[in-house]
Amino acid sequence: MYFFRHLLSVLILPFMATVVIPGLLVIRAGGVRPGFGLPFPAAPLFLVVGLLFIAAGLYLVVKTNVLFYRIGRGTLAPWDPTRKLVAQGVYRHVRNPMIAGVMAALLGEGLCLGLPAALCWWVIFVTVNVIYLPTVEEPGLRRRFGDEYEECRKNVPRWIPRLRPWDK
Repeated sequence: MYFFRHLLSVLILPFMATVVIPGLLVIRAGGVRPGFGLPFPAAPLFLVVGLLFIAAGLYLVVKTNVLFYRIGRGTLAPWDPTRKLVAQGVYRHVRNPMIAGVMAALLGEGLCLGLPAALCWWVIFVTVNVIYLPTVEEPGLRRRFGDEYEECRKNVPRWIPRLRPWDK
C-alpha cells in the first residue's frame, strides 16, 4: 500500500509539473522550436545544455524519492509527508534536492523545447517554491522534527549545494 501512495504522489506532483504542463504548452504552441529557431551552432548548444539539466534534475528526483521511500516512510506530497527527517544522501548537500531537481528538469525542458512559454513556466515554478518553502514547508518541518531539523537547517543550505556533505 505504501508503494502506491508514493507512486501516486510522484504522478500527481513532479509528473504534472515536468510532463503534463510542458506537454500542454507544446500543444498550445503547435510544436517545439529546438534552439529557439537560432542557427547552428546555437541551436544544438541549447539542446545539449538542456539535456544536461534534464539529466541532473531526473537524477535528483529519483535519488530523493528513493530516500523518502526507504528512510522517510512518507511521500513528497504535503498531504502524506515523511514520518522521519531525511538527512542522508543528497540531503547532506542541499535541503531541497527534489525541488532543485524539478527546477533543473524544467529549465532543461525549456531550453530543449525552445518555447518561451516553457521558460515562463520554469520562472513561475521557481517563484512559487521560493515563496512556499520558507513560509510553509520549513515551519512545518520545524514543528514536526524540532531540534533535529534546526540542526540540519543550520548546516545544509536550502538551494546551493555544499561541496562536502554535512557530517552530523
